[in-house]
Amino acid sequence: MLATPILKWAGGKGRLLAQYEPYLPTHFKRYFEPFAGGAALFFWLRSRRGGKFPGTLNDSNEELINCYQVVQQQPDPLLLRLRELAEQHGTEFYYQVRAQQPQDSVERAARLIYLNKTCYNGLYRVNAKGGFNVPIGRYKDPSIVQEEKIRAAHLALQGTNLWNKGFDEAALAARKGDFVYFDPPYQPLTPTSNFTSYTKDQFGMEQQCHLAEIFKQLVKRGCHVLLSNSASDLVRNLYRDYQQVEIQAPRFINSKSAGRSSIAELLILASPAEPEPASQE
Repeated sequence: MLATPILKWAGGKGRLLAQYEPYLPTHFKRYFEPFAGGAALFFWLRSRRGGKFPGTLNDSNEELINCYQVVQQQPDPLLLRLRELAEQHGTEFYYQVRAQQPQDSVERAARLIYLNKTCYNGLYRVNAKGGFNVPIGRYKDPSIVQEEKIRAAHLALQGTNLWNKGFDEAALAARKGDFVYFDPPYQPLTPTSNFTSYTKDQFGMEQQCHLAEIFKQLVKRGCHVLLSNSASDLVRNLYRDYQQVEIQAPRFINSKSAGRSSIAELLILASPAEPEPASQE
């Protein structure tokens, strides 16, 4: 089985990869994803590029990175615990698990996957104190134990660095010839469309501007850089010096069915900078 994301994730790129493919570098040394999320592009590259590149997945969401570490290192205990959770699943049990704050790494990973597969719309949202606060979803038979997916992801994650750092620190580990893909929390198109509660820390305009500066630094280093974001005026202006490609992305996070149609998004592309000509003096 080809490796695919093991978690549903708001803004996940699984449905967009066919539109991304023409803009991906043919060759690169290492792969960096400073906002890992569901890591759809990473798994896609692992499956279709033979898995022959060193990879680094980073995310500020500690629970997410712990989950990937457990899938990478302890798939069997994880699957055992998921089967136990699946057997007990129900409304009362869901809220019991949601209220827990386990310390054991396998228990934390199983809890995240269980909540992700059974909560409303597969959202990951936390309150100001970092507590998961999404209500239960309306699923008759949620797929809590997806053994084939987890085992495929286990193989794909071998040899991959899994970091819980700031996006800038993770990105600036890249060097000439590396490929960096940024999929940050999107700049909202309207005041009511803001959804950045993946962690208790928000990602606002200041962070978007800082990200643009990191993007420029990486281009100067000679990295292949790709960034996805909303087609907002701010994003267009921040990356006005780089190629911008508009793509159509389906949106399923909206609570109203009328708000679940396609929406324009931007891909920002930059290839390694050409070396400056030698001085003629």
